[in-house]
Amino acid sequence: MIRVIDLHKAFGPNKVLRGVNLTVSKGETMVVIGQSGSGKSVLLKLMIGLLKPDAGRIAIDDEDITRLNDEALQRITKKFGLLFQGSALFDSMTVAENVRFGLERHTCYSPAEMDELVAESLARVGLSGVENLMPHQLSGGMKKRVGLARAIAYRPEIMLYDEPSTGIDPIRADAINDLINKLKAEMGVTSVVITHDMASSYKVADRIAMLFDGRIIEEGTPDEIKRSQNPVVQQFIHGKAEGPIKTY
Repeated sequence: MIRVIDLHKAFGPNKVLRGVNLTVSKGETMVVIGQSGSGKSVLLKLMIGLLKPDAGRIAIDDEDITRLNDEALQRITKKFGLLFQGSALFDSMTVAENVRFGLERHTCYSPAEMDELVAESLARVGLSGVENLMPHQLSGGMKKRVGLARAIAYRPEIMLYDEPSTGIDPIRADAINDLINKLKAEMGVTSVVITHDMASSYKVADRIAMLFDGRIIEEGTPDEIKRSQNPVVQQFIHGKAEGPIKTY
């Protein structure tokens, strides 16, 4: 469903991606791991068309989005739902208004149909009855869930998760992991998860790919990643200061 082919992206002299290749099959959850600053979020923004690559291609259902104009790109990006790292809720909007945001801009549903989708989406993430609360009344975990409800409200085919467990405690993080698995089972979505949290990676991934030095250096099932002979992979997944990855 997603093919990333020899993707390059630089910001000035900083070459972030140096030839990334990655394939994500329909219905699969692909987890991309790597250090902070390794280019994981840049890869996600390229997949959804928020950034343009310097070279290479990204194909969504065999359609190369790097060659599309803005109108055609918007048609493709309607297939995506995105959970932002910080949830990105609008402080001045209620929970219901936040969840309706994408529906109002990208669909032709009636107000009554939107209300039904908002309620259903919140119920899917375990937050029924909070429609009238404001973001400041929510815990960090609840904000993540509202962000997830907004992402799934218009029934995307592909879900992108940017560091879904960051900023919340381990128990709430594990609840988010359970939701990722639940949405895959109930909605059949294809998912790409960007994270450096190995506990989360092992729980939600069908396959894991490690991004290092601008390239995917290892790819496999969670068990295959655990058994990897690559010293970079081993240092990262075990969180060791000593090894080939520099800590400064």
